[in-house]
Amino acid sequence: MPVDTGLNKEGMIYQRDQYAKGGLGVRYWDYRDRVAFQYIIGKDILDAGCGEGITLEKLTMLFPDCTVVGIDTEPENLELCRSYNLPVLEGSLYSLPFADASFDTVLFSEVIEHLEKPEKALSEIWRVLRPGGRVIIIFPNDRTFMLARLAMGMVREALYDPGHVRQWTPGQIRKSLCRTGFIPVSARSIPFLFWQTSLHHVSVGEKRCDSVGAV
Repeated sequence: MPVDTGLNKEGMIYQRDQYAKGGLGVRYWDYRDRVAFQYIIGKDILDAGCGEGITLEKLTMLFPDCTVVGIDTEPENLELCRSYNLPVLEGSLYSLPFADASFDTVLFSEVIEHLEKPEKALSEIWRVLRPGGRVIIIFPNDRTFMLARLAMGMVREALYDPGHVRQWTPGQIRKSLCRTGFIPVSARSIPFLFWQTSLHHVSVGEKRCDSVGAV
């Protein structure tokens, strides 16, 4: 689970510690990322809200011919990423430190549920994407995660507060994409067909040449 600004560091569950345990959970997280990576296009990729850098690390390994960069605001996340020599910058999702039309793909993985102003961040992502570029949003189903962890005897993880501001649904994400100038082009719940029984949802929005981002 990502380090989140404002959470009590005592009892923090770190994503890299969870990955080090291996097992079914890690296999699922890798599967989730493989599904999301199928939608990546172009040569310039931004991992917006890269957290501890696990997904950023995968991107740099799987797309060696691309320019990949991560961005985060949390000092501890930045320190962790830099300790693994990952390409990361400090910056706000509400005011990305990049010029207009800088990226072909922006990965927005398990971030939107943490934000007080999600559509402001989506508008910034729209700005830094090139025409035809894509945003790939991944967000969790908190209820299903809690039940799955309880069923596996992971009580601490099930009751852990990850700092989520709200629980999104696929329909709500689609509406926010449309309001911020994106055209929804794909949507998929994983690992199952139906959102109510799935752990994550992947939504993809495209910046069409004739679309206009929200102000």
